[in-house]
Amino acid sequence: MQNRTLEVGVGLFLLAGLLALLLLALRVSGLTVGSSDNTYKVYAHFENIAGLTVRSKVTMAGVTIGKVTAIDLDRDSYMGRVTMVLDDAVDNLPADSTASILTAGLLGEKYIGISVGGEEEVLRDGGTIHDTQSSLVLEDLIGKFLLNSVNKDQAN
Repeated sequence: MQNRTLEVGVGLFLLAGLLALLLLALRVSGLTVGSSDNTYKVYAHFENIAGLTVRSKVTMAGVTIGKVTAIDLDRDSYMGRVTMVLDDAVDNLPADSTASILTAGLLGEKYIGISVGGEEEVLRDGGTIHDTQSSLVLEDLIGKFLLNSVNKDQAN
């Protein structure tokens, strides 16, 4: 009888550990178990979306207010179109707000940061943020630096 109680206790402990690992994996990946009905969609067009992925976070003043749900190519303007889902708690974003693709740390993940504008008209469901700043590509920056230093050497 004592042996059976010990086995059941160990089994319950292992089950609790597996549930904790599953919850941790969901939290780290950005997935949610429930549906998010209290949201609205906003679009933004960027010239370069390098490194941004679906489920990347959308922040304002360092606080997560939404996530990226889709990335595709706008065939009319040949720019990257990002679909974001924002929380209804932030339903008063001015229409002239700015969306920038930022990097968490030096080589970290990409996310979208929104800077608040000053216009009285607010973004509605299906609205578009027109003022955007594209992702900084480290390879392009290094290439410009190397090209600049080669040109200076040739001039001397």
